[in-house]
Amino acid sequence: SYIINLYSFQDEEDMFMVVDLLLGGDLRYHLQQNVQFTEDAVKLYLCEMTLALDYLQSQHIIHRGVDIKPDNILLDEQAPEIFQSFVSGGTGYAFEVDWWSLGVTIFEVLRSWRPYDIHASNSVESLLQLFSTVSVQYSSSWHKDLVSLLRKLLTVNPEHRFCSLAQMQTAPYLSDVNWDDVYEKKMEPGFVPNKGRLHCDPTFELEEMILESRPLHKKKKRLAKNRSRDNSKDSQSENEYLQECLEVVQQEFMIFNREK
Repeated sequence: SYIINLYSFQDEEDMFMVVDLLLGGDLRYHLQQNVQFTEDAVKLYLCEMTLALDYLQSQHIIHRGVDIKPDNILLDEQAPEIFQSFVSGGTGYAFEVDWWSLGVTIFEVLRSWRPYDIHASNSVESLLQLFSTVSVQYSSSWHKDLVSLLRKLLTVNPEHRFCSLAQMQTAPYLSDVNWDDVYEKKMEPGFVPNKGRLHCDPTFELEEMILESRPLHKKKKRLAKNRSRDNSKDSQSENEYLQECLEVVQQEFMIFNREK
């Protein structure tokens, strides 16, 4: 229930991918707006994402860890849902990577930065060195059971990492959670987006209108023009064919003389 629907269709120019309308924005947007998420609010997010990952795992779907991040955790007016690009049994990935990324995401939502200073330019070797030498700095204000759970999710060795719903339910930090209520969305969220505000950056819409060479808002007129041009070509081709046939008739057949 925490994985939203994805629909797709295409026309002559583009393929469109559409998801359910969620008006609460994504967690990245709210972090950029300096929202300070409480530990209780993030605890509910943690439980909801745990249920989502458990469902994917039951369907033998690897979410692909790098895509589990605040940018892709979408909110409706009450609770978050997940939208991602799924990889089914992708080479080089295992279920454990999703739970690692869950830990990274929860850490970032709580603290507004990631547990590791990683950039796109980092090599695999440097990352392995980083993970084995750098200790994650947890906030002293966090509940000790939360820190213990995050350590289980951010364990470098995947064999020792929490990577299932059953393991998560053994964590003392989640011992008071009614998982049925979480699944049925009966839990009161700690953060509710303001319904009177637009929870996205309108700059993206302006960029699409100004910078795109083929903006969507002009697609209807553009496609109509293309169809008109194609129809004109078809009509021209048909006329040329008829003219050729007429010339053949004139050359091959004699005009009947009724006076003879």
